[in-house]
Amino acid sequence: MNIPRTPREAKAAATALLTATALLVLAACGGSGTGGGPGARGTVEVRIPDPGNSGVLALGKKDGSLDTALAKVGARVRWTGSAGPFAPAAQAMNAGQLDIATGSITSGITSLAQRPGFKFFTAVDPDAAGEGILVKKDSGITSVKDLVGRRVAVNQGGTGEYLLLKALARAKIPADRVERVYLRPDRTAAVFNAGQVDAWAVWATYAVAEIGGGTARFVADGAAIGSDNYSLNAVRTGFAERHPEIVRALYRYLHDASAEEKSDPAAYLNVFTDAGPTAVTGKAKEVQTRFTRAGGTVDPIGPEDIERFQDVAAFYAEQKVTRDRIDVTPHLLDIEKLT
Repeated sequence: MNIPRTPREAKAAATALLTATALLVLAACGGSGTGGGPGARGTVEVRIPDPGNSGVLALGKKDGSLDTALAKVGARVRWTGSAGPFAPAAQAMNAGQLDIATGSITSGITSLAQRPGFKFFTAVDPDAAGEGILVKKDSGITSVKDLVGRRVAVNQGGTGEYLLLKALARAKIPADRVERVYLRPDRTAAVFNAGQVDAWAVWATYAVAEIGGGTARFVADGAAIGSDNYSLNAVRTGFAERHPEIVRALYRYLHDASAEEKSDPAAYLNVFTDAGPTAVTGKAKEVQTRFTRAGGTVDPIGPEDIERFQDVAAFYAEQKVTRDRIDVTPHLLDIEKLT
C-alpha cells in the first residue's frame, strides 16, 4: 500500500476513494430503484404481493403479460409475500418494503390515520353482489333486525366492521345491540361453521366458498346495505414520485385486464392449479363467476368516487371506528395527471 507523502497526494487519494465509494453505492442501488434486490441493469423492480391462484395479477404472473407491459417502461415485477388484508400491506409500504397493494376504502381509511407512506391511484366500484353479511341457511335469521342480541364476526376497522355498522345504521339499530367479534378473515370460516358466531360480515374472497358450499347465504348483500366500499390500488408515495410512468403503465394493464376478466371470468380462475385449497370448484366457481360479471373494472378515481370516499370517512368517525374524520383527498393520485 502506497501512503501519500504530500498534502496534494493525500487530497488526490481521498478524492479517488470518495469516487470509488459513490460508484459502489450507485451500482448497489441502480438495479431496482425501489430499495429492493438487484435486477437487470436499468430495470426497476416493482414489489407486489403474490396474487395467489386467481385474478388479473395471477394470470399476468403466469403468462408473463404483466412483465411484458412493464418492460416497455423499464420495469418488472418482484413478487413478494402474499396478498391478504390491506393493513399489513399498508405497514409494509410505510416501511418501504412494498410498492403496490390492493385494499378497500374502508381498511384504507383506518390505515390513513397512521402517517401513511402510500397513495391510492385506482378505484373499482363497490361490490354490490359479492360482499355482505353471511348467515347459515338454517339459522332462522331473515333480516338485519334479527341480528339484535347476536354475535357477528368482523375484521376490525375494515370491510367487515363497515358492512355490519352500515347495515345496522340503515335498519336504525343501535350498534351496541349487536356484539362484534373481531377476527382475522382468514381465521373466521372455522369459527363461523362451528356456530361460535351467528353471522359473518365479509367480502367475496371469503364469501364465495361459504355460499358455494350450499350452507350459507347473505342476509344482506352490498346492494341492500348501501355499501360505498370501493376496492382500491395503492402505491408507495416515494415510488410514484420517482416512477410515474410505471404507475401509469400498471394502471393501463389493470384496467384492460379487469375488463377482460369481467367478460370472461372463468379464464382468471384456477390460474396455477384447479385442485387444492386455493382452487375454486363446483358451485363456488359458479358463484365467483356471477360475482365477477356483476362487478366493476379498475378505473381512475373521479370526483364522484371521492365524494363517496369522504362519506365513508365521515361514517367511520361517527361510529367511532376512527378518532377523527380522515380527509382522504390528500392521499389520492389522479392517474391521468400523474407526471
